[in-house]
Amino acid sequence: QYSPDNVAGADGDIDPTEITFPGCSCLTSSCLPATCSCLHHGENYSNSCLRAAEQEEGYTRPVFECNAMCQCGESCQNRLVQRGLQLRLEVFKTERKGWGLRTLEFIAQGSFVCEYAGEVLGFKEARRRIQAQTPKDSNYVIVVREHLHSGGVLETFVDPTYTGNVGRFLNHSCEPNLFMVPVRVDSMVPRLALFAATDISAGEELSYDYSGRFHNLPNSEREQKPSEEADGLRKPCYCGSRTCASFLPWDSSLFSTP
Repeated sequence: QYSPDNVAGADGDIDPTEITFPGCSCLTSSCLPATCSCLHHGENYSNSCLRAAEQEEGYTRPVFECNAMCQCGESCQNRLVQRGLQLRLEVFKTERKGWGLRTLEFIAQGSFVCEYAGEVLGFKEARRRIQAQTPKDSNYVIVVREHLHSGGVLETFVDPTYTGNVGRFLNHSCEPNLFMVPVRVDSMVPRLALFAATDISAGEELSYDYSGRFHNLPNSEREQKPSEEADGLRKPCYCGSRTCASFLPWDSSLFSTP
């Protein structure tokens, strides 16, 4: 079932449509970092493109868009991901990777491309679904971990297997042209937004790094080495890039029992 936005999962633990953030009181047509409460971490976008993280920061800034409770207008430049898909994309059959997604038009670096939307699950339901899969099944469950300055970790589980959007057709690449950024609009439940890492030509396949390492600072080496019995669950990677790791990224956290 197609849904452009996240929906509450079968376990009902998390409602991604709930509005819990207070809005800004800006009365200008477009909010300014100096006065807007949604922009106290700094400006997110410039000319409808994501602003690059400062290299010296060593980490990416959290992205909060203006929301349904804000006083600013729909034309505010701090509203981008919430406007949804604006590009002409095409689902197509690849040679070895099943379905894929490509663009029918040029995409400039930093542009918002699409969201990875689906059911937002709690940990228990996400683990139950993962463990019920056979090696032949396609896995659409994504686990996004945000590492906080305090040392804590926020985890988000999204599964577009049964309800989702066009993002579910994106393939992995070891040298991708998209990267994922958690963007918050109405609540702490993030939207998993994919942005162009480089200029992308019409006709190119769109891809991102399933491990989350690409475009994240500092470079993380978090991927675990799978155990011997887990090796049988690993799927070969057919991205064809020069730096291909031969297998799709592996994360055992949902396979192990707590």
